[in-house]
Amino acid sequence: MIGNRITSRMADGVRVPGTWRHAFIRNGDYHLTDLFIYADGLIDCWGLVTLEEFEEKLRSGWVATELPEGARASAFELARWKFTEPRTWLTPEFLIAEIRDTIDQLNKRPDSTDRCLAAVDVFLADRTEENREAAREAYFAIPETQRHYALGDMDHKDWPLQILVAGPGGRGDRRPDEEITQEDYDWALSYFEERAEWRAKAPSRVPADGPATGVAPAIHLYESRPLKPSDDPGTRALRNEYPAPVDVDGVTYPTVAHAYWALSVADPALREEIATADNTFHARNLAAGAERSEDWERRRTAVMASLLRAKFTRHPSPARALLDTGDATILYDDSDSAFWGDRDGRGRNWTGRLLELVRSELACPIPSRPA
Repeated sequence: MIGNRITSRMADGVRVPGTWRHAFIRNGDYHLTDLFIYADGLIDCWGLVTLEEFEEKLRSGWVATELPEGARASAFELARWKFTEPRTWLTPEFLIAEIRDTIDQLNKRPDSTDRCLAAVDVFLADRTEENREAAREAYFAIPETQRHYALGDMDHKDWPLQILVAGPGGRGDRRPDEEITQEDYDWALSYFEERAEWRAKAPSRVPADGPATGVAPAIHLYESRPLKPSDDPGTRALRNEYPAPVDVDGVTYPTVAHAYWALSVADPALREEIATADNTFHARNLAAGAERSEDWERRRTAVMASLLRAKFTRHPSPARALLDTGDATILYDDSDSAFWGDRDGRGRNWTGRLLELVRSELACPIPSRPA
């Protein structure tokens, strides 16, 4: 189950969402490790594998769901121990079912619980034995470890579901020695009727101001050294090295990169030298060993934001290229900086984030306040 355990990996410049859970690996002894599950169906458990390959690891016992008495185990760099009266709630079948559900959830598709509740709705609308059997099969397709949570009701858990799919005279897991009475069944029907009313009245969970993530595919701005401007520059125009002059305090810099490095240094003479550097590589090298301007680490993000605004409000072609990215996530390559660059998902990607901010300002300028 996903819960709050959110992670991702980069694949072809696109961030693939994922989650993780704990698992035991049997490699001689037993090792407690993390099992990463990704939306594209790949699983990382000491190596990236497909779901089918992972099932083979389960069948072979390399991913362990049985923990024998007296076996030695470890959590790397944390502890070692032996199992005494071990108990496990997982079987290979349950674990695979949970992983399939997780992949569905990461892709915003109905999982086994959703499919069960849809079958229950069909049965409640047309109460035939055929529909009840379909709902029953869908209920047992939910991993046993997750059935308690199917209704999201921690008071009754899944007892109403058990009663409904078993029917009068049937038996549920909670009370396997007792037949379900007509009174039990009537209570379950009332429960689902009240639940349907509550769901109909519940407010929508969709954010009022729109989706939380973009619908356009992510865009990766690979490092490049464009030498001259173009009427149709494409995404190269979004790079800070693109030749689009910006003015700062009466000084014109040939690129955003020139301006950024010049403003980063404390020495005014060096600023002038950086402003006239042959290229952005030379500008960076001039600034690299110099004394930084006062409080630079705190100011640098605001400085970059202002430089990007200056560039895209002055130059129509780069502005059009930025607007053409829609609402895509912008991943910015920067081999020198994990602060400004994405660095395969490990960097902070501040340049990409600020480009998205400036893009939104270009798309819908904020009106000036009345005097």
